Amino acid sequence: MKKISSRAISVFLIAALVITGMCYFVKEDYLHGRKWAMYFSMFNPEAEGELLDRNGVMLAAFNREARVYAKDWPTRVANYHVTGDYVGMTGTGLLTHFWGSASDYDFLHGIKNEKSGSLSLGIDAETNNYAYQLLSQYGKGTVMMMNYRTGEVICLVSSPSVDPAYPVEEPEDGSYVNRALTATYTPGSTFKLITSAAALENVPDLENMTFHCYGELDIAGVKITCMEAHGTQTFEQALANSCNCAFAKITYMNVGQRLMVQYVTDYGFLNGHTIDGIYTSAGNYPTEFVGDPELAWSGIGQSTDQVCPFSMLRYVAAIANGGLLAEPTFLKGGSGEKTTPLLNPATAVRLQELMRNNVTSHYEEEVDFSGLPFCAKTGTAETGAGTSHSWFTGFLQDEDHPYAFVAVIEEGGFGLWAAGLMVNDIFQHMLETGTA
Repeated sequence: MKKISSRAISVFLIAALVITGMCYFVKEDYLHGRKWAMYFSMFNPEAEGELLDRNGVMLAAFNREARVYAKDWPTRVANYHVTGDYVGMTGTGLLTHFWGSASDYDFLHGIKNEKSGSLSLGIDAETNNYAYQLLSQYGKGTVMMMNYRTGEVICLVSSPSVDPAYPVEEPEDGSYVNRALTATYTPGSTFKLITSAAALENVPDLENMTFHCYGELDIAGVKITCMEAHGTQTFEQALANSCNCAFAKITYMNVGQRLMVQYVTDYGFLNGHTIDGIYTSAGNYPTEFVGDPELAWSGIGQSTDQVCPFSMLRYVAAIANGGLLAEPTFLKGGSGEKTTPLLNPATAVRLQELMRNNVTSHYEEEVDFSGLPFCAKTGTAETGAGTSHSWFTGFLQDEDHPYAFVAVIEEGGFGLWAAGLMVNDIFQHMLETGTA
């Protein structure tokens, strides 16, 4: 009798496990079945489609017989981090999203209703080709540009890259990383644009204050250093001089950590974002108490600060658009209808003026912008290894060319002399060729 009872219990337990396993499988199939089916069927062998740039240049195409890329090597390589490939080597590629969407799928019938069509992007392949040519000469880094009125992304390149038509077994390290969307960097002095917004809205009489710089500032035995002694400055002059000493004082004496964390959070620098369903990286800022010296360093873009270039682009695009962010999109025909209020309009207007002053009072002395109405901020971000990342971010204050931009060159040195020169060169090329 005991043996029968034991066997009955064993059978019951086995049956329970089988039922539990079947329930789990059905649930997973319901939640992830489309992804599994598309993967094991190579997405959709019957679908037909093409991925086009804003001018109709074919970046990739697929049908039941072939899966191809752009005909020329420069276009394939320069645009790779936008298009991606058919096997999903880079998680940010639009091609796998588009190819997968060319089929319908439901829980009961699986893959069905193959489709055909074209997807037109706002990307300009010629601009990407030229931008990648310049960027690759500097080494690793990224450039991203968008129309801040419509949200259309017109340029995105990341170096190093690969040729998806002829992949190599051992590509250069980081070739599949989209540095604009999924990398983070120490932002250096570009971060002073966030500190400036916090100060403008919370420090009474800020514009009438003066800040003296001797070339270094001692905070509790820790030295904050500047490239030179700037003497007595107004707030506007301190931003144009990119004075570390002034912004260190503003951060730890006037704004404070609580407000800095609030602004960094509200402006989206600690969060990942999405662009057409593609996820971007979150950043970092010291949110817990770190003491005055470390807080001072954080306000000038050092400390543990980490910023995704895409997050910086969103921020400067909102500044350019009067505080309202036209959410970025890779798709052509963006109308700017999907918007996010990001900054106080009055703060955005004042930041526009300050960024324009940066250019007219300092940058144009060293770089010939040939009449381009840049509003910008440079960044020379120390890496801790004796090198610096070169940043240049901002926008053109021009209704005919309403473009915001961000550029980072890894270990490129001074912001203006590397990233700044490169961005200027790209815009000059766009104007000369009529692609702008």
